[in-house]
Amino acid sequence: MASRLDRGAGPSEEQDDDSNNSGHLQMDHRIADMCNIAKVHRDAMREALACAQEMTSKLTRAIDANDKMAEQVYTSRGNATLIITQAFEQLHQTIEERKKTLLSEMETISLSKTTALSLHKEQLMKMQDEIGHYTEMILQTHTDHEMAALGDLLPTELKAILKTVENVSLTLNQTSDIHVTLSTDSLIKELSIFGHVWDSPPSPSQSTWSSESVAKVKEMYCVEVESITSKGERYPYGGLQVKAELRSKSHDGAVVYGEVEDHGNGTYTITLTPQTAGPHQLLITMDGQHVRNSPSDLDVKRQYQYDTLCDPKLVIHCSGPSFIAIHDSGDIYVACGKNLCIHVFDQAGQQKRTIGSRGSGDGQFDLPYGLFIKGDVMYVTDLCNHHIQKLTTGGQFMQKHGQRGSGQGQFSHPTFVIVDQRDRVIVSDSGNNRVVILDQAGTWLLTINGGVTGSNAFLIPRGLALDPQGNIHVAASRSSNITVFTPEGTYVRSYGDANKPAGIVIDEEGYILVNEYAGLSIFGPKGNKIHTVGKLINPEGVILDPKSGSLFVANSGADTVLKYSV
Repeated sequence: MASRLDRGAGPSEEQDDDSNNSGHLQMDHRIADMCNIAKVHRDAMREALACAQEMTSKLTRAIDANDKMAEQVYTSRGNATLIITQAFEQLHQTIEERKKTLLSEMETISLSKTTALSLHKEQLMKMQDEIGHYTEMILQTHTDHEMAALGDLLPTELKAILKTVENVSLTLNQTSDIHVTLSTDSLIKELSIFGHVWDSPPSPSQSTWSSESVAKVKEMYCVEVESITSKGERYPYGGLQVKAELRSKSHDGAVVYGEVEDHGNGTYTITLTPQTAGPHQLLITMDGQHVRNSPSDLDVKRQYQYDTLCDPKLVIHCSGPSFIAIHDSGDIYVACGKNLCIHVFDQAGQQKRTIGSRGSGDGQFDLPYGLFIKGDVMYVTDLCNHHIQKLTTGGQFMQKHGQRGSGQGQFSHPTFVIVDQRDRVIVSDSGNNRVVILDQAGTWLLTINGGVTGSNAFLIPRGLALDPQGNIHVAASRSSNITVFTPEGTYVRSYGDANKPAGIVIDEEGYILVNEYAGLSIFGPKGNKIHTVGKLINPEGVILDPKSGSLFVANSGADTVLKYSV
């Protein structure tokens, strides 16, 4: 019986075990879920705690910065209080000293007046006593004996005294007033706005300035300065120490100081009048510190007066001069074909030295013709050696390019040479009827070919010049005009009516000077002829010297170099 019961109870026990196992499993899942949720919450709390700690650290730093700024404000307040107190103490001291000076001047004037009055009174009283004395003596003369003895003397002496009194001014030629002039209104007005307290000081490094784009010799040049605070706002008060200097970069180092007008609202106008042409440096300071973009480069241009050209101010004798170049030092370099060398003169026309000799070797010439100087480098074309040489201005040989021929790297009677802003060497290859452009190493870059016909035709090119835009102007001796090309060799235009043009130079404003067969012609920027200088014999090169304000002409047929003031 018991065994049956035991067997009958088996399935029920298994069911109970299954239920228990299922319950345990569910419990395990709930515990696992709770652990996962707890982990998520714990991670979130840790992240929140980290954020809180980071924010607390930031707040601590901000509080420290706030406290530090508060200390700085307190210190700044103390400094500002001291500055204001010292300024007004100084003003008070100055006013007291002025008061003492005025009172002293008043006492001096008063003493002078009272002293003069006292002396005058003494003089009047003395004369009054003398008149009284003689009057009493006359009144006391009664007897005939007294009358006989004194009757003539006393009236005479009294009349003499009276006459003296008549010649003495009974009143002084002065007033009793002591005039005082104290214009307190203007002083009170100035004091009422004297000094400023501002929460953001002017910052020179942020302060700006603007000026005209062109500066010219002996013409007023204006600069507008605006003071800006460290917050980037305009400082609305005046009183800052604004100064300006214009320094020449040339050897003389001339300095021009600006005149400053304080508008009282944070803006200033500076006026300067440059005295020399060439590169300068403009320096603008505010309270001893440079403003933004100071120092700054400024090129001062010379305004030439060609209509007054007449007689040269200097004549330099030189055999067969063809071209002239001016060094930065002011020395005048002249290529002389007859002497087969380069002569160097000072500005007074005195010869200093000679460069080169006859030959075909390095540094030698067989008719030096074109000449150009850039810095301390000199470029010389040799008409009969058919090449171009590069030397130092001291005469040391550097490079040589070309040989006789018509191909690339060859020349036939090269005449003039110039160097453009890109350091390209531009040569008139006259015998080949072309203009050649090389780099500094002598590499052939570009050829501008001439011709007999066509708008861009030119025959026997000689003179070369660059205009302010960098265009190349070619003067050809067999043409009657000047031909213009872009820096890349594209034809632009032709102008002028010239008789065998040779040397050509263009000033900073675009005026063009061309040597013709018997004179020098000046053309306007548009190519219209405006002036002519005659009495020249086969002139060749022409050059302007902005530094000295001079024009040099190689008057080849007369074996002279002429220097004109422009």
